[in-house]
Amino acid sequence: MSLLQIEQVSKLYPAGGLGSGMTPALRSVSFDIAAGEVVTLIGESGSGKTTLGRVVLRLTRASSGRVIFDGRDVSLLGRPQLREYYRHAQGVFQDPFSSYNPVYKADRVFELLRGVYFGGMPRSEWDAKIESALHGVSLNPSDVLDKYPHQLSGGQLQRLLIARALLLDVKLLIADEIISMLDASTRVDVLNLLVSLKRSGLAILFITHDLSLGNYISDRTVILRRGAIVEAGPTVAVFTRPQHSYTRMLLDSVPQLHSKWRPASRAAAADGNDPARVADVLATPGAARPVRRLAMPALAIPSRRGPALAPSASAPALVEHEPGHFVAEEA
Repeated sequence: MSLLQIEQVSKLYPAGGLGSGMTPALRSVSFDIAAGEVVTLIGESGSGKTTLGRVVLRLTRASSGRVIFDGRDVSLLGRPQLREYYRHAQGVFQDPFSSYNPVYKADRVFELLRGVYFGGMPRSEWDAKIESALHGVSLNPSDVLDKYPHQLSGGQLQRLLIARALLLDVKLLIADEIISMLDASTRVDVLNLLVSLKRSGLAILFITHDLSLGNYISDRTVILRRGAIVEAGPTVAVFTRPQHSYTRMLLDSVPQLHSKWRPASRAAAADGNDPARVADVLATPGAARPVRRLAMPALAIPSRRGPALAPSASAPALVEHEPGHFVAEEA
């Protein structure tokens, strides 16, 4: 049974300063996440990944569609119910430094949480709870407690935020580009931490633009382009048998250390004129078909008096290519 269900979620933003219309950031996005599952959301900058994460956490309200968590519509939660929702659903975002006030010590993020959820807990019990959460993210309490943010590394700050989430009865973690600002060795530590949390039953929406990271950690992959899903399915299927030309273009753009970069052929592939080419290390014999130019519908700007989503801004239809592997129809 799914813990989180995202059903036909669309999000509109004002198109310009004159208030003449709206433009879609998300277009009829639908997928689900089960407990103990990692679903990776992959797309270029501006594809709507972060917007979707904010909608799930109700930091931004959807224009249409529903987010169902544990059987309840998140958009209908009142303040007391929303507080309880945040006990079970938490987000960790790209820049760890932006989550801390440099005037205060880093562990103040724990105290703020205590005031909301653990006000009646004795100090000794609270301290033991913090130490347990820090050990859970491979941090030594003496190394990070009573320190200011500038005295800690980005990896330590990011793991502090994950530990903060673990203090609650968290069931869902929205991990939005949480390792893009970290060095290579720290990235591996945080990724392995997420894998261990997954094994303990935590559901994770892992948002990234890096395909290699998604391939490393996820059970299922969702490819997002211009706010709409173009391909979704088991990670192995999406990475080894990509069916959509946009997915193939992304895979073909992954740097390959074993060969020289060939800018001419890469440019042709990105333009849709090259025969089917999947990244060599990920391709399987006979899996590819000719790549056609991707003709996505234009993002028309409907009038305020018009429909919420103009027909030209609707999401492409998804067709099940094989069990659980959905692909958008291409023009």
